[in-house]
Amino acid sequence: MEGRITAEWEPLRKAVVHKPGIEMFFGLLDPSASLYERAFNQTAATAEHEKLVSALRDQFGVKVIGLLETIAHYAEKDRKATEALVDTALSHIMFRGDRKNVGLAKMELMRNVDAYDPYYFLNIILLMPSMVLKKSKGISAIHINVTERDPLANLYFMRDQQAVTDKGIFLSRMSKPQRRHEPELTRLLWKMMGLKISHETSSPGTFEGGDFIPMKDFALLGTGDRTNRSGVEQMLKYGQSFHEVGVVHQPTHPLIPSNEPDPMVDMHLDTYFNVAGSDVVIGSELLLSRAAVDVYIKEGVSYRKEKKATNLLDYIKSKGFSVINISTLEQLSYASNFLCIRDHKILAVKSNIIMKSVLDNLGFKAELDKKRYGALLSQAKKDYQKFLSFSQRFPHKREMRDYGIDLYAVDLKNITGGYGGARCMTAAIER
Repeated sequence: MEGRITAEWEPLRKAVVHKPGIEMFFGLLDPSASLYERAFNQTAATAEHEKLVSALRDQFGVKVIGLLETIAHYAEKDRKATEALVDTALSHIMFRGDRKNVGLAKMELMRNVDAYDPYYFLNIILLMPSMVLKKSKGISAIHINVTERDPLANLYFMRDQQAVTDKGIFLSRMSKPQRRHEPELTRLLWKMMGLKISHETSSPGTFEGGDFIPMKDFALLGTGDRTNRSGVEQMLKYGQSFHEVGVVHQPTHPLIPSNEPDPMVDMHLDTYFNVAGSDVVIGSELLLSRAAVDVYIKEGVSYRKEKKATNLLDYIKSKGFSVINISTLEQLSYASNFLCIRDHKILAVKSNIIMKSVLDNLGFKAELDKKRYGALLSQAKKDYQKFLSFSQRFPHKREMRDYGIDLYAVDLKNITGGYGGARCMTAAIER
């Protein structure tokens, strides 16, 4: 059913994507401040995104829905959709400066609302412009200074603005201010499409879709830097109705000093763990064994927390799943951030061709802060040398064949520089 998903390995039918545009340019002006992992070629990244979409459509027959294109389509056809888009856009444009000129600018904008096309308003939401209007003395001229305020540079990671559960769409409240406004745009799409929104995460809660994985008889829900305790409580109360939920605590990386953790290296559950089929998962055992799990059992309309604690490695094995282990460098190169197409069939990132870029970026970090990143870099280098000798790098690992996993690998060398892979870039809405 569209807008409801119960298991990650059920056949993927529909997915929503966003082709990155001008907002990515602004993100690349300061990659770190924009939550990107590294700098990359925007033109090549856009082409890679098109390859991802083509693979979904042509190789797997998935119906791919473009975020902006679909909102624009509804806005062109339906007056209420137009009004919703315009209202959202107008709440994100700011005029400052000379009172008279600000008043005239606002009046001009409102007077011409019907003259603009939907993409005009979509660009306002993407870039959130602030305009300072200042009149020069002695001449008839207005100087315009336009500033972009937290442009939605991460919007193409369409997984995170919501989770699609067995009850419908659970709308996110993003943890970082750079991403806080993204669900306002995706909310427009879900409402225009008539999909049920089961709950919208409210303050002080934060929740992001990369922290949720449905597993048919149970679900996994990550918590840590991006999804906090209140977000977990809201998901348990309003967002889903699985009999059992394993709440997975984001592990600190053992190769980074505990007094200086870097939550970006495993920011979401799906950055170090993912599901390839109904009986097999892929992840970093180094991190899975350190990820504490609280088990919640549904009783009536609420959940009871079991007293016995466990970790994700033991928990997932107790559910009958085999684990394909990935190395430190493979995990850093988005090996676990593949997209499950159907049982034992995945669309994987070509992690093997990303590794050099990841190593170079990690080397730069280690130069700036050896104490913090030295051990992680050393292990990543060891992994790389091992791979050069034995050529068993994800996704081309012997274990993939042993467990009967059919894969299609896509070159996402540049676009993964935004800090995410194939799963992050797709919002599955029907399986």
